Amino acid sequence: MAKWLKWTINIVILSALIAACGVIYKQSATSRTMMLSCSSELFDRHSSANPSISASSDNKFYLLVDVLIAVDKAQINYRYFNFDGTSAGHISMRGKVDSIEANSMTYRVAVETKTESEMEKQQNWPEHMKYLSNISSLPFRDSGVNNFSIEVLDMDDTKDYAVVLFQPSNTICGCRIVNSRI
Repeated sequence: MAKWLKWTINIVILSALIAACGVIYKQSATSRTMMLSCSSELFDRHSSANPSISASSDNKFYLLVDVLIAVDKAQINYRYFNFDGTSAGHISMRGKVDSIEANSMTYRVAVETKTESEMEKQQNWPEHMKYLSNISSLPFRDSGVNNFSIEVLDMDDTKDYAVVLFQPSNTICGCRIVNSRI
């Protein structure tokens, strides 16, 4: 009788473990998350075309873009750095994912909130940051929500990289895939 009871307890515990593993697998398989860490080098061509401004590192900037898409929420952080590595500013946006076009790997994001670097430093911002700040302040809908898109142009999961186009900032970045389950 004791042997039968041990086997029954073991089967119940094993069944519970299998059920728990199934639930965990189902949740992780259906979880739609993507994390990208992107970078690009910016060069202000208008400054370099002006002969009074030297082609020094004063008009070169680095852009780092962090993208997090989780289920129906999105967060995009644009961080700008001077050529010497000091911060030149940042723009952070949060919103919701309106749609995902699987065939073109395009994510449509409705940005609802935006935060920027201090306004008093705006004259020192990179031209790209000024443009992104202005374009992201325009309401594209009557509700005041701005539409952005993130289009994956090329991707290799085995090498953890992607080439991504951000609109309307018109930026193409090389990205490291931190996590992708979409």
